[in-house]
Amino acid sequence: MLTKQNLTKIAPNLWEIPKDFRQDMRVPARFYASEKMLAQILSDRSLAQLINVATLPGIAKYALAMPDIHEGYGFPIGGVAAIDAQTGVISPGGVGYDINCGVRLLTSELSYPEIKDRLTDLANQIQRDVPSGVGRGGRLKLSAKELDGVLQRGARWAIQKKYGQESDLEYLEENGEFKTADPALVSEHAKKRGLDQLGTLGAGNHFLEIQKVEEVFDADLAKIFNVRKNQITVMIHTGSRGLGHQVCTDYVRLLDQTMAKYQIKLPDRELACAPFKSDEGQKYFKAMAAAANFAWANRQIITRQVRQAWQRILKTKAGLKPVYDLAHNIAKLEEYDGKIHIVHRKGATRCFGPNHPALPKIYQAAGQPVIIPGSMGTASYLLAGRQKAMAETFGSTCHGAGRQMSRAAAKKELDYNRLKAKLEKEQGIILRAGSAKGLLEEAPQAYKDIDEVVGVVHQSGLAKKVARLVPLAVIKG
Repeated sequence: MLTKQNLTKIAPNLWEIPKDFRQDMRVPARFYASEKMLAQILSDRSLAQLINVATLPGIAKYALAMPDIHEGYGFPIGGVAAIDAQTGVISPGGVGYDINCGVRLLTSELSYPEIKDRLTDLANQIQRDVPSGVGRGGRLKLSAKELDGVLQRGARWAIQKKYGQESDLEYLEENGEFKTADPALVSEHAKKRGLDQLGTLGAGNHFLEIQKVEEVFDADLAKIFNVRKNQITVMIHTGSRGLGHQVCTDYVRLLDQTMAKYQIKLPDRELACAPFKSDEGQKYFKAMAAAANFAWANRQIITRQVRQAWQRILKTKAGLKPVYDLAHNIAKLEEYDGKIHIVHRKGATRCFGPNHPALPKIYQAAGQPVIIPGSMGTASYLLAGRQKAMAETFGSTCHGAGRQMSRAAAKKELDYNRLKAKLEKEQGIILRAGSAKGLLEEAPQAYKDIDEVVGVVHQSGLAKKVARLVPLAVIKG
């Protein structure tokens, strides 16, 4: 059982479990957290999982976790591992089941006073136009050939089918198209699960919010990101739905069966992996890329649906423009310290500093927009990536607030009527939730304090706070 005495404080908000803590660790394990967060982090298995990650073949420098760290499958959620692409492994547990679960932020030219009287109508229309819920299919029914096109080209497929403008692609990570994808490596069962799920939100922590910019911290960066106080924004948080889940399921099984072939022994079978250069490792990487493309297409089609609802209700020429779209669960080839690594981000967000060639020209001086959504009913943040993240975290930061209460505990301990009243009557949020169960599981009390979490990121110099966004209407499955 880990205690605070096992931790070395490297810097304010940065802790390390030394490599000699356990004999099989190849590198130390580091995590970002304030003193206030430590008790909760030490109360679950997340640090034990982080130590297990430090045993993976080829892992570079240290196993990392962000301040939203909590227990996950294999890797802790909030986990980051950069693994040497020549000598190391790839692990589905380091990506997660919802491949490319991610978030997109859209800005409008309208301010709160211009929209406040139409908010209820707008929320109702968006709820009608964007299907949500577990297993819920959408209006778009694909043929097998069309689905392969989605898996190959991602958001670009959606743009070619008139679900947005070509200019949208500039503001998506990887331009919304992971070029290593191979649809042939996605199982027929996974494809079947995805055939009718494009343009759908799903359930769990996925949401669609209409928000207001409550506070601007850096006026210069906000101007570059097209953000201003009292502006209306829309945030979309969803992923690859049942298709991505099935891809992970298929390849966890395959890699678990093949570890013995490569003489890989691990402390936790949930870390099932294969050498990145192996046939099995490459198959997973290319199938994961295809599922990631499905998620980017999904968020693009939802963007189109939101834009249509926006025009129908508001009857305005002022549209919605993407600030950025980021993946939360993904593994990608990136260069650090002169070597190519397969960087696993599990419930973690890319956070590139200024002048990185992967960024749009307009953001080169500012650094990458970093979007950290809060839990239902709490604030979300827009930040800008800093160079320190490139040096210390393989260009990564956290993806949200992070759970501090399990879904089962939330349902048991929280009161539905009291929660609903607090959100709707006290906070004035328009709430459109599919079920009482879903509302309780995603209650603000089930998550860490987003202000504290983002404060750690900002104070650590990984990303700089640009703006704080608060919800006006929340649509959930």
